Amino acid sequence: MPEPIRVSLSTSSVYPGSTASGFEAAARLGYDGVEVMVGIDDVSADITAIKALSAFHDMPVVSVHAPCLLVTQRVWGSDPWGKLDRSAEMAQEVGASLVVVHPPFRWQREYARTFVDGIADLEAQHGVTFAVENMYPWRTGKREFHAYAPGWDPVEQDYSHVTLDLSHSSTAGSDPLAMARELGDRLAHVHIADGTGSAKDEHLVPGRGSQPCAEFLEAVAESDFGGEIVVEINTRKAKDQAEREADLVEALEFTRRHISA
Repeated sequence: MPEPIRVSLSTSSVYPGSTASGFEAAARLGYDGVEVMVGIDDVSADITAIKALSAFHDMPVVSVHAPCLLVTQRVWGSDPWGKLDRSAEMAQEVGASLVVVHPPFRWQREYARTFVDGIADLEAQHGVTFAVENMYPWRTGKREFHAYAPGWDPVEQDYSHVTLDLSHSSTAGSDPLAMARELGDRLAHVHIADGTGSAKDEHLVPGRGSQPCAEFLEAVAESDFGGEIVVEINTRKAKDQAEREADLVEALEFTRRHISA
């Protein structure tokens, strides 16, 4: 029988808690592993510290999320290719096989111009999978701005590996089931969350929005998917630690229930 699909926790799911608290929560609540979101928390960018947290909590690091957000533009320097090299280095050092990366911002013109070929070159150079994540148009009222280049939808690009995020598909108005079918074996990684179609990237607990999270997970489980499923939800509005942990447990149980259906 094939190995069961693991369900891991993104350290971003405990924000504004620390990277260390993400490892602790993942271990205590029964997750299978951790995705490290490299961000403004200094520990998240410290390879030695991440290895120590992984060993202490007996929590494997299944993936590394490169610092691609606006708030992380200075993490590991300002060169975007340098950030991806460092992400691959972290992945190799901590035993992860995959790096999640966003497409470039449109104003990163030189980076965007060579991005598709550059990602393929990085995979060959480092022996690490770089899975480009689906994003969404930025919307304000009736105005829409395409902030990513060569585009926010990786299905349309020639990437070998893609991360599919269901909160992002909600914001984009995309159908994640159709995206997964079109991607086929290019679907390498999943961020499970939910959304209501809002212009805001909501990252709700799966099952609380309008995305077909249950059907998506069941379809992935029935396919030849060999990647990781990572819970990436927003718990910033939780009134206390107990409510935050209840959300994390609900997301884990929902995901496990539907990949085992």
